[in-house]
Amino acid sequence: MPQITETGKEFGEQESFISSLFKLFNRRLLADVVKYFLQLLDKDKDMSYGIAAIRTLLMILEKKQFGTIHILHTTMREAVAAMRNTDLSIAAIVSAGELFCRFITLSLDDKHMEECRLIMINRGKIFLDKLDNSRQVIAKQAQRFISDGCRILTHSRSRVVLKALITASQNKKSFHVFVTQGGTGNSGEEMIRDLNAAGIDCTLILDSATGYVMESVDFVMVGAEAVVESGGIINRIGSYTMGLCAREMKKPFYVLAESFKFTRLYPLNQRDLPNEYKYSRKHLSDVSKVHPLVDYTPPVYITLLFTDLGILTPSAVSDELIKLYM
Repeated sequence: MPQITETGKEFGEQESFISSLFKLFNRRLLADVVKYFLQLLDKDKDMSYGIAAIRTLLMILEKKQFGTIHILHTTMREAVAAMRNTDLSIAAIVSAGELFCRFITLSLDDKHMEECRLIMINRGKIFLDKLDNSRQVIAKQAQRFISDGCRILTHSRSRVVLKALITASQNKKSFHVFVTQGGTGNSGEEMIRDLNAAGIDCTLILDSATGYVMESVDFVMVGAEAVVESGGIINRIGSYTMGLCAREMKKPFYVLAESFKFTRLYPLNQRDLPNEYKYSRKHLSDVSKVHPLVDYTPPVYITLLFTDLGILTPSAVSDELIKLYM
């Protein structure tokens, strides 16, 4: 049996000490990451979780030095994991984090680490600038579908839907919007306040009144927390019910979503959605007595998706995902 020398012991102790210091440093870094992420959302209530996640990852690139690409990847993954633990909806955080890391690290072979970091920072800023303009792009696309005198049903509060409706109003179009309460919280009421402030006629309805109102509207327009590979969406609970009702009454069901919400997930039904997507973290230990916060609307119930990549049919989403991750 080989003997452990004193030098070997010292080396092992030194390695363990360095490892402990690294873990301590990482814990402090991740605590700062979460703090920065939450501060961004607190300062700008209209900032989506995905954009806040990307801004946070870009901040890490700008502030921290990395010895290797592997360490950078590891730090980014841990940062995304830390943001996922904030008890916010994780769908956009996960998809935006994956796309950002994929985009900034393409084709960086045979380059010095610091040169790589500067290239990634530049790419990150380009990526963020493009996404910051995505709501405006989507709002413009939706304009030819919003006509004078139309009646629109939307679910809860969606920032990108709100942008599209305000843009239509600014273009001198007159229409009426029915807004569901959106389950727990007051998101539907917030949407109503925003629409009233923009001078848009609107009515707050119960979620259970969806079927009653559906026959009198021209189309449904909702946002999404994530767009999955099948072309279906993950969105606030009740979206699936709305999709079912719209299909039965032959009403178009439009989804407005930024491309950073495209995620490599392929649920077949509600049970296929991971629990961490459906429930807040405080309830994950026992979900038997709480209701989910989101549901999955399959692509068969969706007419079109308005994105910053263009107006897509659900079947085209998988092709766009392939392009995004190539």
